[in-house]
Amino acid sequence: MTKAASAAAKDLAAAGVLGVHLSWADNNGIPRSRIVPISGLAGAAACGVGATTLFAVFDSHDRITYSHPELGTPSGDIRLVPVIERLRRLAGQPSLAWAPARQVAGDGSPWPYCQRSALERQAAEAEREGLAFKVGFEIEFAVSPAGSSDVATAPGHAGPAYSPHALVPLDDFVRALLHDFEANGLRIGQLHAEYGPAQLELSLPAADPVRAADDQLLARQTIHAAAHAHGLRVSFAPLVSPQAPGNGWHLHTSVWRDGRNLLAGEDGPTGEGAAYLAGLLRDLGALTAVTAPSVPSIHRLRPGYFASAYTFWGVENREAPLRYVPGTAMVGADHANVELKPCDASANPYLALAALLAAGRGGIAEGLELPPAVDADPDTWQESERQALGIVRLPSSPSEQARLLEGSPRIRAALGEALFGAFRAVRASDAEWAEHKPIEQVVLAHLWRY
Repeated sequence: MTKAASAAAKDLAAAGVLGVHLSWADNNGIPRSRIVPISGLAGAAACGVGATTLFAVFDSHDRITYSHPELGTPSGDIRLVPVIERLRRLAGQPSLAWAPARQVAGDGSPWPYCQRSALERQAAEAEREGLAFKVGFEIEFAVSPAGSSDVATAPGHAGPAYSPHALVPLDDFVRALLHDFEANGLRIGQLHAEYGPAQLELSLPAADPVRAADDQLLARQTIHAAAHAHGLRVSFAPLVSPQAPGNGWHLHTSVWRDGRNLLAGEDGPTGEGAAYLAGLLRDLGALTAVTAPSVPSIHRLRPGYFASAYTFWGVENREAPLRYVPGTAMVGADHANVELKPCDASANPYLALAALLAAGRGGIAEGLELPPAVDADPDTWQESERQALGIVRLPSSPSEQARLLEGSPRIRAALGEALFGAFRAVRASDAEWAEHKPIEQVVLAHLWRY
């Protein structure tokens, strides 16, 4: 790997690159990084770059919580090691390159708080079971002029939603996104003006889980740089105002065995595909504690906003937290996938996928049965109707999220006890910070964090 890093560094230096972002995401979904000079890339690949162990217990407001006993002091270092095979020059920041980083212990051994490693373990376990996953993110974000304090009073476009007219004032930004994504080794499935205030959405094609999480981080870096270059700033926050539709990062997955998509089926998934979906449904409350973990996330998950509020699945039902998308004669049966809608930028992408794979694999291993699909909005029903089908609200408070997360042995095992403990400590710190603050203040405090 050092030889590959040296060769890559030589090529990048010749192209004018001066430094490399070593990037990871913390337990709040916030990207963090260290920049090393291009001349230091080979050394970083061999020996890593030092960082404090306490990044595992930073909360969303950059406060350090010492409530997780294993990281209860300011002492200790880890090493950040770049994943050289994912190294990319940044088209929008041409003097810099980017690579995701693994977090390892000071002696180079595995460090139990590394989120990327948690996902790598889940993917490896799935492979041993003969399963393969394809994952694609839909990324929503709001655009505002540079220097603005919030999106609601300074929207970057005036709509209408889904209209080409909305994007005309953003033409240079859109052109930069299309160019920079391609140059950075990413592809855009589609890009459009979305429903929320000054909102855009783009989709990333499906990839293996680890690459998909890496791509999500690189996409974020690419979008931020393109916005800055064109006098804009973007917010990926779950909410840009308490009343408006929020930003989701919808997570599409399919599960495969022997080259066959287990979710494909004329009348919906059957067999192991149905069991996979049933596993996600069983752990849905705990899963959203990882995929939509912030206080604004909880407020985003409201009925009537296509954001999901209840535990059920449906076929192309946009109120469903688990939206099954069938294959068709036009796109092919293997296009079938399930979309997890309660997911946003406050989720660490590696942990979100590790938790999701664990929940789905558990359903397959136990042969869970899938209840009937729901084609309506359960919020319009009587409570007795929801109870009859076992449909309940998704967690509506940090304490309820914590309770459900504690009660999921599958997700707990996927993270491992150390990382699970740090994650819970961070979530508790965030909840304590927000406890007596109005939601408007909480939303504003998260607006530019991701």
